Amino acid sequence: MPRAWFIRALVMAVSLPAGLALGAAQKDKPQDKPPATYSIPLPPRPDFSPLDWLIGDWAGHTTDPTGKETQGDVHLTVSYALDKRFLLLREEVSLPAGTSAPAVHETWTGFLSADSFAAGFILRTFSSTGFITQYHVTAGDARVSFDPQGGPNPPPGFLFRRVISRLGPGFFAEKVEVAPPDSPFFAYYNARLTQVLEPKPTAPPAAAVSPAPPKAGPRGSP
Repeated sequence: MPRAWFIRALVMAVSLPAGLALGAAQKDKPQDKPPATYSIPLPPRPDFSPLDWLIGDWAGHTTDPTGKETQGDVHLTVSYALDKRFLLLREEVSLPAGTSAPAVHETWTGFLSADSFAAGFILRTFSSTGFITQYHVTAGDARVSFDPQGGPNPPPGFLFRRVISRLGPGFFAEKVEVAPPDSPFFAYYNARLTQVLEPKPTAPPAAAVSPAPPKAGPRGSP
């Protein structure tokens, strides 16, 4: 019995410091902190005011050097996109075969955004031909210039540039030039486009008017 009492006392003496240390650790443990909240600062919205007049739906035809319409068709749509942080451009072009180019039918879509490194804008276009091209865009009161800057997959060796000139409310001219490999630019096509007006809602048909019931005659009359 004395030996058993001694062993029990020894176990209590050895385990007591561990229990005290555990209690101290629990006492010093800091309280749980609320999860951190992170906020990513957003860039300012681009100033698209020089291009406001271009917003809308446009359609027209290509023209020859005399200004007469030819067989080519051009349809351009420009609209705000993604909380007005980008402009979405979509153009469909159909051109007849010419002396220096075959017939063309192409659709391209592009996103225009502010240029982070220079004045103006950047346009990245994705074409139905599979090419992905980038342009630097400068805009004035009545003139928008698109100058080639390569891109992830541009037409190999070819450069395209265009100028849109406002002719008046609801009208503009588009001039597109191309430079083949190791050659200067030449006119690819010119076009004149008119803004497509939204159809006015038709007035609802007038409500049918029920004929008034006949008035009762004097008492005793038929």
